[in-house]
Amino acid sequence: MWAQVLDDLRRRLADGDFADRFPTDQELVASYGVSRHTAREAVRRLQGEGILQRERGRGSFLRAGVVEQPLGSIYSLYRSLEEHGLVARSVVRELATVVEPTAARMLDERSDAPLVYLSRLRLADDEPMALDESWLPASIAAPLLGVDFRHTALYVELAQRCGVRASTGWERIVPALPTPSQAALLDVACDQPLFAIERLATANGRAVEWRRSVVRGDRYAFVAKWSGAEVDTQLIASAVGGHHG
Repeated sequence: MWAQVLDDLRRRLADGDFADRFPTDQELVASYGVSRHTAREAVRRLQGEGILQRERGRGSFLRAGVVEQPLGSIYSLYRSLEEHGLVARSVVRELATVVEPTAARMLDERSDAPLVYLSRLRLADDEPMALDESWLPASIAAPLLGVDFRHTALYVELAQRCGVRASTGWERIVPALPTPSQAALLDVACDQPLFAIERLATANGRAVEWRRSVVRGDRYAFVAKWSGAEVDTQLIASAVGGHHG
């Protein structure tokens, strides 16, 4: 019974119901003609999916929506937020020319090569979403030093001002817990899971950006899609041969 209630609640949420207030357990009992235990189990499942938050003495409330980011190609957080109907804005914490040997090594530059460093707190509807640190070779990215990054995307400015289009590269995503300073900036508890991301963006075979980010795990989700044509043929052959794994 709780699964039926859960499915209907998901449908109603998708239709925009409960925008003002989510029903109490007693209201769900009366509306669906189920037991209090059944109503609470459906609500608990919505909590587990990150859709609801429950506060003792106050009831259940809709949480801000989760931004789903498809994987498989380079993407812009700024554009992703806008595509989800959110107002994207950045607080620029630092924009300067620096020397950073570790970042220079990732960019295949000399250890003492000047780099453009951009540090941003990323906001969605004025709610902290992510912290970004980007390093780019100053030899190609120096024009970015004059950009106001509060309402624009790095890759847009890199293409328009520097003639460089980052379209390839790699990204590593791992779970992490915030440091005290990250927790304060992102307005989360120190035990709130985050995604820690490393990215190397390239253009025409040249490394053009090394990035380190932390993104709130309760507001962001990464989604991978695949087609039948991409199924591992070796795995199929193994299965047909009677092996398993």
